[in-house]
Amino acid sequence: MASQPRVRVLVVANRTAATHRLLDAVSRRARAGPCQFALLIPDVNDRKAADWTLQTATPLLQRAANSPIEGRVGGPDPLESIERAVQHGGFEEIIISTLPKRASKWQRRDLIRRVQRLGLPVTAIVPRQAGDASMDAVTETMMSHETWAPKGPRSPGPRIGEEHPRGE
Repeated sequence: MASQPRVRVLVVANRTAATHRLLDAVSRRARAGPCQFALLIPDVNDRKAADWTLQTATPLLQRAANSPIEGRVGGPDPLESIERAVQHGGFEEIIISTLPKRASKWQRRDLIRRVQRLGLPVTAIVPRQAGDASMDAVTETMMSHETWAPKGPRSPGPRIGEEHPRGE
């Protein structure tokens, strides 16, 4: 009996890389079928901050995925970083985690829709308001695009990587 091929999933996040809502989404995706994950931190102005995020988020994401997570750092333009990763990494799906709309540079730049144009399935993890990390999610489905918009009270647990209104 042949085993299913592993799907390569690119997880795009910065300040939201260790939030409960993203960890839950990665866990759900891992349970849905064989896959490999890579965390891309684009829009990096400070390499030290990106390294800290990778060090903090990678172990949590590995636990959620129940497998190793590859860490990548992109350049200053998030779309170019994602395009480069897709082109050279063989990714077949993308999960993007952003800050709430009013605080998100990525949402103001329409990054989710622009990434969708790459032709891969895109799942967007977007909180309704700053600090909302719950997974009581509402799903809006569009052509190859899912948006998880959590609502309700914050889920209990550590606040590592909590979103800040300063930017992605």
